[in-house]
Amino acid sequence: MTTTTPHRNNRKPKIVVGATDHERLSALAASIQDRMPELADELQAEMERAKVVAERQVPANVVRMGSFVSFESDAAPTRRVQLVFPGEADIAAGRVSVLTPIGTALIGLSPGQSIAWTARDGRQHRLTVLNVEQAVPEAVAPKEAG
Repeated sequence: MTTTTPHRNNRKPKIVVGATDHERLSALAASIQDRMPELADELQAEMERAKVVAERQVPANVVRMGSFVSFESDAAPTRRVQLVFPGEADIAAGRVSVLTPIGTALIGLSPGQSIAWTARDGRQHRLTVLNVEQAVPEAVAPKEAG
């Protein structure tokens, strides 16, 4: 017979969040507090436990807003999604909102890290990040000196 230690399996991994994402996600959590208190609390809890660093100090393999993330989960086959803000979400196109349980769980993770998350039906699941690729939107492209 095998026993598991729930507190060890449910310990959350260390996460890193850039200052800009931290500011925007904290404001987003505050803005939905009245309408979606559970989601707001979960997102705010993630922001409170995150190590906040300058944007240029966020490692390239860390999930941030706009990142493409491949992960495996006990709830579904391996998936590749892009983490986006709610207005950009489109599950058919693989764009997952940070205001979904999976989206909130992914922010700040890097390959090899696992986290437990609770689906909207209340069931506990676990996901593991396999790969992270950064999107480079034109608006964020490096500016030329001069």
